[in-house]
Amino acid sequence: MLHSVADDSYIKLAHSYVAAPSKLPLALAEIVVAAAQAASKSIPDALAGIEPSAAAKAIAASLASGEAKAILLGNLAEQHNDASQLFALAQQLADIVGATLGCLTEAANSVGGYAVGALPQAGAGLNAKAMMAEPRKAYLVVGVEPEFDCASPVAARNALEKAEFVVVMSPFQYGAQYADALLPVSPFTETAGTFVNCEGRLQSFTGTVPPLGDTRPAWKVLRVLGSMLGLPGFDFDSIEAVRKWLPSASDIAARLSNVTRVEVTKPVAVANGLERVADVPIHFADPLVRRAPALQETIDARPPRARMNALTLAQIGAAEGGLVKVTQGRGEAVLAVVTDATVPAGVVRIAAAHPSTCGLDGLSGPITVDRA
Repeated sequence: MLHSVADDSYIKLAHSYVAAPSKLPLALAEIVVAAAQAASKSIPDALAGIEPSAAAKAIAASLASGEAKAILLGNLAEQHNDASQLFALAQQLADIVGATLGCLTEAANSVGGYAVGALPQAGAGLNAKAMMAEPRKAYLVVGVEPEFDCASPVAARNALEKAEFVVVMSPFQYGAQYADALLPVSPFTETAGTFVNCEGRLQSFTGTVPPLGDTRPAWKVLRVLGSMLGLPGFDFDSIEAVRKWLPSASDIAARLSNVTRVEVTKPVAVANGLERVADVPIHFADPLVRRAPALQETIDARPPRARMNALTLAQIGAAEGGLVKVTQGRGEAVLAVVTDATVPAGVVRIAAAHPSTCGLDGLSGPITVDRA
């Protein structure tokens, strides 16, 4: 396990390498170099001069001795500022040790989105980060609460507030601060659909209950809007018609590949100072659980705290249970402090997707922490 916190994973680990988020590319590069050296294979030119640590050598030796081998990238890697490099390094490692490379997808239908082309195509479209970095004149927000569901909530909110026209489609009365139009839609639990899981398997489902009152599923509202605008591909009249349009299971399987064309580059030098690592607690994860009274009474729904080890706590000069002001990017938060030995020195763990932390801009990156 290569991670930025030493959480108990409830599985038997042969080795664990804990590194600050900014150091993850270098840590993975060390493992690649150690594996190449052990296998007497050439080291990528970009990684020349990197000396593997003892932890990296141990992990490389373990991978070399295994039979059924897999390297899996998780959500922290997917949301990392150097995600493409982590992917490229993981592919290099998989090639060296003869492992399968996979991704533990962040959302239930991430693979489905790729399979049907719901991403920028060549020469057209922008990804979500680019849409926020270069604000658009108009936004259509579907089933998302940007302050909680975006990796950079401050940038998302800023882009929406600057837009000339914003339409929010949600089951809840949400987004009035920046929305010009609110269109009520039913949640995903009240409609039928199809997921494609991380192994490429199609999984269809039906709504648990009918939509409330006169609300309609979001896909039906989008269908009507598309038809009124005369756009092609919006003439579905039932979920069965949508499913018939979907690629077949074999077609989806043929499209799936974890191969990346990104070239490995030398990991950059790491700046000194504190940095954040974020997680999204289970009951902060989507608009439904955030509004479930029973779930919000559980331990897992407690407000986030600034978690750091004793050395970092002493460096800041804060006291256990005291308040600190955390600044990240253009935002800040005031949080209680708790000592946590699973967090490495120089790192502060602060959960995302909560009103008290949505002013912090980024799931990782440099932060400043001062006593409040």
